[in-house]
Amino acid sequence: QVQLVESGGGLMQPGGSLRLSCVASGRDFSIGVMGWYRQAPGKQRELVATITDNRVIMYADSVKGRFAISRDDAKKTVYLQMNSLKPEDTAVYYCKIRGYRPSSGVSDYWGQGTQVIVSS
Repeated sequence: QVQLVESGGGLMQPGGSLRLSCVASGRDFSIGVMGWYRQAPGKQRELVATITDNRVIMYADSVKGRFAISRDDAKKTVYLQMNSLKPEDTAVYYCKIRGYRPSSGVSDYWGQGTQVIVSS
């Protein structure tokens, strides 16, 4: 099985920064696209940013210029650097990877989520 563990969330004042990390673990799998999603209270989960194994990156319009996604394939880790945080960034942030396992083919895997609260 493939497991994802996020970390780095917390409480931050508006204008501050946080860095989220998501580590993937398991046996015999390779990783394609890695991404971050978020879900605010009462809202649907939405895409924040994705990065392919060729480093093609996409951002939601709401975070362009403020957030930066990156990945370290050797560590099977994806990061989200969040700068100039706004109260509307408050949400549970989830990482997702598209992984391939010889035993089960291609699947999407989700982390358990990490809470980010932006408030003064």
